[in-house]
Amino acid sequence: MASQMHRLGKWQQRVRVSSSRDRRLSNVLGTVSEICQKSSLPKNVIETASLIYRGLDGKNIKVKGKSVVSISAAVVYMACKQCDVVRSLEEICRGIVPGKDVKSKTKLAARYYRTMVMEMGSLKAPVLTMDKYISKIANMTQTEVRVERLALEIAEKTKDNSISDGKSPNGIAAAYLYVSSVLLGQNILQRDVSSVAGVTEVTIRNRCKEI
Repeated sequence: MASQMHRLGKWQQRVRVSSSRDRRLSNVLGTVSEICQKSSLPKNVIETASLIYRGLDGKNIKVKGKSVVSISAAVVYMACKQCDVVRSLEEICRGIVPGKDVKSKTKLAARYYRTMVMEMGSLKAPVLTMDKYISKIANMTQTEVRVERLALEIAEKTKDNSISDGKSPNGIAAAYLYVSSVLLGQNILQRDVSSVAGVTEVTIRNRCKEI
């Protein structure tokens, strides 16, 4: 109870001394930080996303009244593109909102993102190569560096075999990592990799056979 009263007192003081704009800035930057931590994004993405939002706020681009979660996801997504980090909007939203709300929040974040691009100028999206997908999933699953390195080597050796034609790059990248973990005797579960990659275990097994 004492702890709760202390927090209430602290927030009451903040409300008195801070404007609504300052409180919103604090809320959004806090949500941006939380999204980046839960999505295992590097520090430069957090810093870039914070600068993007401050830029929106500084240019008086309308952000008031927008969903804090969705506008935060949109600026993180834009920061990922600028920092050449591969993440989809859905993956970003999945880390911060309940499962039942992911679709609606992703759709709203996509709308905010399009508005931001129009207001701030177009962005050139990075070329999404297989090594970036592998590194993304390795980072999200905290896979050992040697497993990731072997996965990248296998991907390079099989790149001319049309394995990825018409298939989900997330599923193929997850399969490369799983094959590498088996070859190196590491205990990585298909369930864990498939969950992060957003594909089924059956998909990973099929891609492993093809590899």
